[in-house]
Amino acid sequence: MKFVKIICISFMLLSVKSFSQDYVFFNDSPSNSFYDPSWGTVSGSSLLELINTNKFPVESAIKYSGTNSLRLKYTSKSGGDWAIAVAGIDWPGRDATTKDSIIFLAYTTSLIASADLPVIYLEDLNNKQTPKQKLSDYVSSVPENEWFKISVPISIFQSNPGQADLKIIKTIFYGQNTADTIQHIFYLDEIRMSSGSVTPPAVPQNVAAKGYYKHIELSWTLNTDTTLQGYRIYKLENGNYVTIGTTQKDERFYNDFIGATGVSASYKVAAIDGSLNESALSLEVTAETKQMNDDEWLTMLQESTFRFFWDYAHPVSGLIRERTGSKNTVTIGGSGFGVMALLTGIERGFVTRQQGRGRVLKIVNFLETKAERFHGAWPHWLNGETGKVIPFGTYDDGGDLVETSFMLQGLLAARKYFDQNSAEEDSIRSVITRLWEETEFDWYRRTSSSNFLYWHWSPNYAWQMNMQLAGWNETMIVYLLGIASPKHSVPASLYANGWASHSSYKNGKYFYGYKLDVGWDYGGPLFFAHYSFLGFDPRNKKDAYTNYFVNNKNHTLIQREYAKANPKGMPGYNQLTWGFTASDDPFGYSVHEPFNDNGTISPTAALSSMPYTPTESIMTFKNFYNTYGSKIWGIYGFKDAFNLKENWYASSYLAIDQGPIIVMVENYRSQLLWNNFMKNAEIDSALKKIGFVADPTETESESEVPKEFALMQNYPNPFNPSTVISWQLAVGCKVTLKIYDVLGNEVAVLVNEEKQPGSYKVVFNLQQTTSNKQMGSGVSAKSGFASGIYFYQLRAGDFIQTKKMIFLK
Repeated sequence: MKFVKIICISFMLLSVKSFSQDYVFFNDSPSNSFYDPSWGTVSGSSLLELINTNKFPVESAIKYSGTNSLRLKYTSKSGGDWAIAVAGIDWPGRDATTKDSIIFLAYTTSLIASADLPVIYLEDLNNKQTPKQKLSDYVSSVPENEWFKISVPISIFQSNPGQADLKIIKTIFYGQNTADTIQHIFYLDEIRMSSGSVTPPAVPQNVAAKGYYKHIELSWTLNTDTTLQGYRIYKLENGNYVTIGTTQKDERFYNDFIGATGVSASYKVAAIDGSLNESALSLEVTAETKQMNDDEWLTMLQESTFRFFWDYAHPVSGLIRERTGSKNTVTIGGSGFGVMALLTGIERGFVTRQQGRGRVLKIVNFLETKAERFHGAWPHWLNGETGKVIPFGTYDDGGDLVETSFMLQGLLAARKYFDQNSAEEDSIRSVITRLWEETEFDWYRRTSSSNFLYWHWSPNYAWQMNMQLAGWNETMIVYLLGIASPKHSVPASLYANGWASHSSYKNGKYFYGYKLDVGWDYGGPLFFAHYSFLGFDPRNKKDAYTNYFVNNKNHTLIQREYAKANPKGMPGYNQLTWGFTASDDPFGYSVHEPFNDNGTISPTAALSSMPYTPTESIMTFKNFYNTYGSKIWGIYGFKDAFNLKENWYASSYLAIDQGPIIVMVENYRSQLLWNNFMKNAEIDSALKKIGFVADPTETESESEVPKEFALMQNYPNPFNPSTVISWQLAVGCKVTLKIYDVLGNEVAVLVNEEKQPGSYKVVFNLQQTTSNKQMGSGVSAKSGFASGIYFYQLRAGDFIQTKKMIFLK
């Protein structure tokens, strides 16, 4: 079998220096039109393609790695001249004497004699240049339709630097050589000065391929070579292995979006080092795209999204980077979402419990010992290595109570999830309890008479930001936690007199046939329905204003109906392409909502609403994948957004958008995060203080079959006159649910019938005991209940469990 490989033409160095960081002059352009740190000139009868008068053109169709390459298109004629320079970002000066070689990749689609290749030379920060050197001295022949490496020794410039100072080299120039009068096009990529071995890196190990509905995912073990730059992916096509893509050195996955089901493909992977040396190819792996059931679809979505919180987490702190490319900037709120993502990953088997708790322990220890706090609150952004605050804005360099609450929501779920008696899990619970108890919600009340909590406080600017927290928006969880706080609580009256006090909190109007009890018209962006409800379970309860599960469900359905109606005529909007929230868009980052939209669709909006609208969200999930997957599906799941009006597709992933996807899909599938967060006794107490009561309004949605039998604690408890009892069945069987008094006398039969697998609930109302439509027949109760302790017992096949509840008159 024939292999198509990169042809490497290099000058072998007599001495090899130890590897250090390369000086990169080009590896990708932010613009697909031109590369800004460049400058070109042409004179006489010669020709040179330039963009924006003097910039290097960029080519996205042909590239060695990343998203684009430079396009060098020229015609050299007698009496003319041309030259074009490329610099690093911000035009820095580099010490070329510390490097061995100038290396770059080149590609051409037509024959050219090596003698007709351009010249190369250097220019320093003072615009002084070295003499020109012929590339043909280092290239014996030029191949067609293949990337080949050119390596030029820096020693030739050291021996004759001309007027240039090699310690402050700014640009690498390509220029006219022989006047052959023929138009040539070269594509250039990965232009750099390097010092390193000519020995290639080790061959990638444990390469595997797995087929999904329309894509095949490759994975491998990360190479530990210190000089590693990345990986190159090869695919078998027409009997030859050809390059289809590259990845960064810290990426161990690659997706080949084939676009069809039932297609088999074979792959090999090579490692590339900083000198662009390439390893031998790995062993061949083969996979086939396949049909998938809904369970497999959801696992695919969660597992890919999980990698953002596992593979892309900060290596020192374990906290979650703000977005791809954020390096040391980690986000506290997004890291709180990430903690819940880690719990999901353990539960789904993406990592072991030991691995997951090790990561969570790293996070909480960093939060306690290194991360800056301001009266117990963390800032919006931290340096993931040092723990120092990174200002989010001019006055925003201190505590952020909202981001802190998102973090605590995740930590409190983790405190209950890690319930084993082991040193690590004991430590996790202890540290989380200290962090929780040390958060000074009462300080962020600002004054003892204030009805509001405040978003920010800064040691340098105090209350300069002056942002009261008032709904309706994403910050409801702050008041729930503030009232629940064990050592720094605020009065429960702040919920009604602060959070819900504005006239705009209540709505009551219908939009597209769906009622919104709270929130502004059409509901606003969908992150309002997600951030405060990743841990807080809104089912089966209501406050003085609404049942928030129902309100969030209607909010979601209103957005879907808006996309169907499409009053602005945006391309792509329909019943399967919808979802408006805060996200990246073609113009930056913005909040999107009905009638304040610009054509941007954010996958997180519809997918994170899955507990509220499972049928609609799953259909939309599949449509995003099937219709736009080649552009928006990547190694971390769905990219942030897309806009068909602007023909724009994000390349970014954001923590605060990926987090709600994996967490809310899990809440739909197993209620894992809801169940664990709600196990914290402080939360139940706070809800009672606020005035939440049981609500028999139907809120159950379709869910996958539970994996185990379970009887949940009734809510509320104590109760008067009603409480909700929920349970789940792993298989169909005869079910009885009975109530007993403290003497063991049977006082009520709530269920007595055959049931299918699923999740169920019943409202036990001592004024009028009734069942919801899932419960069917079999409800009976005696009258004259006295205050005191009662027991409820579930019998489902061989499963028997009893729990205690308290009735208070």
